[in-house]
Parts: sequence; C-alpha cells; structure tokens
Amino acid sequence: MGFIQITKSNIETEHICCALGAKQYEHAVSEKKKWLTERMDEGLVFYRLDERAKVFIEYLPTEMAWVPIEAPNYMYINCLWVSGRHKNTGYAKQLLDYCRNDAINRGMDGIVHIVGKKKYPYLSDGRFFEHIGFEIVDQVEPYFQLMALTWNKHVVPSFKKQVKTFSGDEGITIYYTVQCPFAVGILEELRKIAENKNVPFKTIRITTKEKAQNSPTIWTTFGLFYNGKFITHEIISPNKFDRLLSKLL
Repeated sequence: MGFIQITKSNIETEHICCALGAKQYEHAVSEKKKWLTERMDEGLVFYRLDERAKVFIEYLPTEMAWVPIEAPNYMYINCLWVSGRHKNTGYAKQLLDYCRNDAINRGMDGIVHIVGKKKYPYLSDGRFFEHIGFEIVDQVEPYFQLMALTWNKHVVPSFKKQVKTFSGDEGITIYYTVQCPFAVGILEELRKIAENKNVPFKTIRITTKEKAQNSPTIWTTFGLFYNGKFITHEIISPNKFDRLLSKLL
C-alpha cells in the first residue's frame, strides 16, 4: 500500500483525511483545503496513505508555522494521525521518516512537535515520539510540551516567551484557525449553547501566521478560554461543552 502527496494540482480531487464522509463539515473541509493550498508555497507538505483513511502527516518549516514557538531552521509537524485499523502497522514511523528525510534534504537542523503531558484529544502521544528519539525541550502550563528531534544542535527550540495562557475577555472566548475542519464545524453549535445559558460567547479566527505566532494560546487550532483563563485546547462536542459550562457557572 503506497502513499501520495497532496499538491495544488490534485487537492481538489483528493481527500485530506479529516472529517471523511461527514456532510456537516463539507464547508470546513473546503476552508482547510484553501488554507493548505496557500501554505504549500511556504513549504507545507501533506502526505497521506493512498486510500480512504485517516493516515497522514502535515508539516512545514517552523518559520512559517502557525504556532508560538522559536525553532529556526526546524521542521514543524502540524499533525501526524494514524487511526482505526491502521494503528500499530508502522505507518506512523513511515510518515515521520518521510518528514525527517525531507527536512534533512532541505538542510534543516531537526523536527519539532507539540504534545501533551499525558494523552489528550487532538494532541499526539509523547511516548511514541520519545521512543523514536524526540526529547522534551520546553513546557508551558497547563500541559503543553515541545518535543524535538535534533541532528544539528545549533539552537534549542522553545515556546515563545511572551506566551500567556489567558485572554482579556469575559465569558467564553475561542481562538481558532481553519487548520482543522472539526474546529470550524463546531463553533455555531457551541455558540447556541452559550447563548441559551446567557454566557457571552466570542470567536477569534486567527488569519495569519504572525497572529498565530503571537497568540495567547499554544494550540492555535482551537483554544477555549473562560473569563480570560485558558480551559482547553480540545475541540469540544456540544454535549461536553454544555457540561463544562454548567461546572464553570
């Protein structure tokens, strides 16, 4: 079974793994494809299994990455996802090897990726990365860790020092990008729940890498705050959001 790279010439006819078969996310998938296409001129690569499955890696040079980290001349992994029956098949390592070889060929010094201190939805399992040679090089509360695989130790990657896990707004504030269709597709449902509970609700779409690199949330794909305090990076379901609000109020 082979792999395929998604390019500007085939992205309209090829799937991008996320939200496969979910009609409610069609618009969000289109937004994601547009975002990917714009990033490809900046060095982004989307490489996936050549079948209808959620098995892929998405990465780009850290200077162009939409995250608040300092890692010049490193490659940043946006997402590495192997799901369902394809787990424990070696695909994750094959995808990571592809990224590593690409980074070496581009003359880069290493690879970085954000994981959680333990297993969290939408964050990679740090144990897998540790097993193949990544090391924790920085941490930010409440649970974000920056892991790096380095072959030229000129610079130690780190989170940007100005990062603060709070915003200045009352009620619910969600920072997000269109990098993940699930983030875009769920926002209006969450808004309705908040309005029914008379909780102020605000979404802030991060639209440039500069804004992302200086954002108040580490995981710029989705960051949920309540009364200015960071609560979760998880792209939360309506039912879970309803329960969360009940606890917060």
